[in-house]
Amino acid sequence: MAERAQYEELVRQFSAFGAVKRELGRIMPAECPGGSATVLTVLGRHGDMRMSKLAELLAVDMSVTSRHVAHVVDRGWIERSPDPTDRRSRILRLTPAGHAQLDELSRRTTEALAERLSDWTDEDVGRLTQLMARLRESFDCRPATRTAPPAVDQTTRTPAST
Repeated sequence: MAERAQYEELVRQFSAFGAVKRELGRIMPAECPGGSATVLTVLGRHGDMRMSKLAELLAVDMSVTSRHVAHVVDRGWIERSPDPTDRRSRILRLTPAGHAQLDELSRRTTEALAERLSDWTDEDVGRLTQLMARLRESFDCRPATRTAPPAVDQTTRTPAST
């Protein structure tokens, strides 16, 4: 087990990582704040779903999810259609404009990371990716992922925050 001083340094690095996230957030289009980008990313990764499933995957309250969804619906990036199994519920689905927006977010984020990490080796980038995935898995509170982590799809587009 790591020593206390290592954990204290890790806390400082987490705090400093906020600057990295803010910088990545600045490259996003003004009409697509972080919450909207995350909704698009989750729908792009997991496909059509009910609002309750989206809230679960975002690990936020339903009211927060509703606000994010309303924002992306207003921009035409997702649509809500009746759930064929329960007409009271709605299925959220990316529209062609939503797919295009997700592609743009991915392009911007990928370019920024490629530029900022251009002096890193492929092995360093791979190791960081593995360690971040492991860290996220260690903090994941959803029981299903604790027992069986989902397979990583190497083709998944991931904008700044997910």
